[in-house]
Amino acid sequence: MRRLPIFFLIDISESMVGEQIQAVEDGIANIIKAIKTDPYAIETVWISIIVFAGQAKTLVPLQEIVNFYPPKFPIGGGTSLSNGLGHLMFELRKNIVQTTIEQKGDWKPIVFLFTDGVPTDNTGPAISEWKKNWQSKCNMVAVSFGDEADTNILRELTENVLHFKNSTSEDYKKFFKWVTESTKTSSISVQSNQSGFELANLDGIVISKINPSIITPTEHFVDSNFIVLAAKCQNTKRPYLLKYKKVIEFSEFRDLNLQTRSYRIVDGYQVDLSYYELSDQNHNQISVNTEELEGAAACPCCKNKYGLALCQCQRIHCVGNEKVSTCPWCGIQGTYVEANFDVNRTQG
Repeated sequence: MRRLPIFFLIDISESMVGEQIQAVEDGIANIIKAIKTDPYAIETVWISIIVFAGQAKTLVPLQEIVNFYPPKFPIGGGTSLSNGLGHLMFELRKNIVQTTIEQKGDWKPIVFLFTDGVPTDNTGPAISEWKKNWQSKCNMVAVSFGDEADTNILRELTENVLHFKNSTSEDYKKFFKWVTESTKTSSISVQSNQSGFELANLDGIVISKINPSIITPTEHFVDSNFIVLAAKCQNTKRPYLLKYKKVIEFSEFRDLNLQTRSYRIVDGYQVDLSYYELSDQNHNQISVNTEELEGAAACPCCKNKYGLALCQCQRIHCVGNEKVSTCPWCGIQGTYVEANFDVNRTQG
C-alpha cells in the first residue's frame, strides 16, 4: 500500500503560549481520533509533527496513524521559519520513498504549516531551497493564525495560504475539523488513484483564502503583536513566560485619527526546560520599557505576588513578601522597589 505522508510544521514560539498552543494540542488529538475511524485514511495516512521556534525538532517521527499518540507541545523562543523549513526538508529527504522502476513510491506529501507571527530570522536561503527542491514535490497548506502572520512570506512557499481568525475555542474546533476532513478527502483521492490532495470546503467565517494580489506590509526579526518576557521562578528555579498582547485604542477626537498602542497582560505561563533547547540563544536583545506594559501577573510556578522583578544581571524573576530576594539566575541577593525600567523581551 502506497503511503500518504502528512507533515504538520507548527510554530511553537512564545506568542503561541497559553490557550493557542493548548487548542492546537487538542486539535491534533481530535484529528488523530477521527482519522483512526476512517477506513481510507487508516490504510494510507502516515503522520509526522515538526515544531519550530528559535530551533526546530521532530516531535513525532513519520509513522502509521494506528501507532500515533498525540504529543504534548513545548514552547520555544523566537520564530525561526528557516530552521523549521530546513528541518522539514531534512525529514522529507530521510523519509519519503521515491518511485523507481522496481517500486511505486509514496504519494506526494502534504504539509500543513501553522504560524501566528513573523519570522525572526532571514528566511531567504531556506525559501530558495524549498522552491528549488521541494515546492513541486509537496502539497503545502500554510495557515496564518489570527491577523499577525507574514502572509507575504507564506505566499512564497505555496499558493494555498489560508487565514484562520482564531477568536474562540469553538472556532478552533471548526478549524481542526476542516483539517480532518481535508486529510480524509485526500486519502480517498489516493485510493481512487487521483491527485491525493483534496482540501475540504472552506467555511468563510472560520477560514478564508488569502488573496494573492494583496501585498501586506511586513516587519521582520521581531513579533510586534505580542511582548513576551522570559523569567525564572525564585523558589522552584523553573522557567516561565509573561505574555502581553498589543492593544490599539483610538483617541476621543476621532477626526484627528490619533491612536495609542500599549501591551496588556494576558497571563503568566510555566514552561518546560525544553524552552531553552528550542530557543535561539544568539538573537539580538530588544528591550521594552515597563511603562508600555499594562497589568501584572503572579508567578505561575510558586504564586509569588510579583512575576516581574529585574535583577542587576538584567534577568527577570519573581518576588514575594520576603525582605531579601535571591535571583535564581545569578544568585545575587537584594531588595526591590517599584520603578519603571527597560527589560529585555523575547523575539517570539
